[in-house]
Amino acid sequence: MDNATYTTLTRMSGLKREMGMIANNLANLSTTGFRREGIVFSEFVVGTQRHEPSLSMALGNTRHTYQMPGALTQTNGTFDLAIEGEGFFQLQTPQGERLTRAGIFSPNAAGELVNMDGHLLLDAGGAPIFVPPDAGHVAVSRDGTLSADGQPFGQVGLVRPADPVTMRHEAGTLFVVDGPLDPVEAPAVLQGFLEESNVDPLPQIARMIEVQRAYEQGQRFLDREDERIKTVIQTLGRG
Repeated sequence: MDNATYTTLTRMSGLKREMGMIANNLANLSTTGFRREGIVFSEFVVGTQRHEPSLSMALGNTRHTYQMPGALTQTNGTFDLAIEGEGFFQLQTPQGERLTRAGIFSPNAAGELVNMDGHLLLDAGGAPIFVPPDAGHVAVSRDGTLSADGQPFGQVGLVRPADPVTMRHEAGTLFVVDGPLDPVEAPAVLQGFLEESNVDPLPQIARMIEVQRAYEQGQRFLDREDERIKTVIQTLGRG
């Protein structure tokens, strides 16, 4: 198999992964706090024998998450929270601590604030937030402090990775960080708001068309190469 065929096959593999990411982005167009993903292509060159040309492969294995914020929608929900600016909510999950921008919370049977999957929302000290059973009107100030009838009972903790490169998308709206977390110095929490997905459908659809055309072009090249090889074999067989 020659260099051009290797390059085409590896690029098509990356294009297939990118198509899957685009489809997932569009499927989460209305998912609160979702961050769209893309793929980064890179060329990997390997030396072969001394007098042979090098082998080039166009790899598409690196995922990139776009962290620009989504639009804010007012819901007036008591425990619907949105972050204005930088930072993430911190959740306690069975797999460990995770970050998210999806701020749909509610008290569970024990009075702890959880998201829709039952993951605990953590406070500024990394502990679960407990809503008193006799709490009346609950207000959340801009710095994340929760108050019941004017009496503070907790504070939502906003954090960010010390090194953004260590943060990777895990599933849905969750992120895992392989490194230390820093508290957000000037947190901005909005009560009664939710952050929408940051997926813009038009560029995604346009990119989907580009990826599909590039994949089809690669397939046509491989078909021509296959016919060329067959012709060479048949010609040599008659010789």
